[in-house]
Amino acid sequence: MSFLGFGGAAQPTSAQKIAAAEQELEMITDMFNRLSNSCTKKCIPPDYKEGDLNKGESVCLDRCVAKFFEVNVKVSEQMQNMQASRGGAAGGAFGGFGQ
Repeated sequence: MSFLGFGGAAQPTSAQKIAAAEQELEMITDMFNRLSNSCTKKCIPPDYKEGDLNKGESVCLDRCVAKFFEVNVKVSEQMQNMQASRGGAAGGAFGGFGQ
């Protein structure tokens, strides 16, 4: 709402804020699950020989997570650029991290 109460965008209601927070939590949970599944499948062999990660597995996981987030940020930026070029405001609707 504007300074004098005329025009401007309406403020989101409490229910809308809760719904947005729930949606963001779902997106973060989904991304975490995809990250965990992808990097675990790539870096940790299915036949465990030790209870702890060895150095190679740890390094692989570190690199995998870094690449996952880097790609997520780049994809989010591209989607926001595409949305902006179409005339709409993206408004962070893509759940990107590191922005």
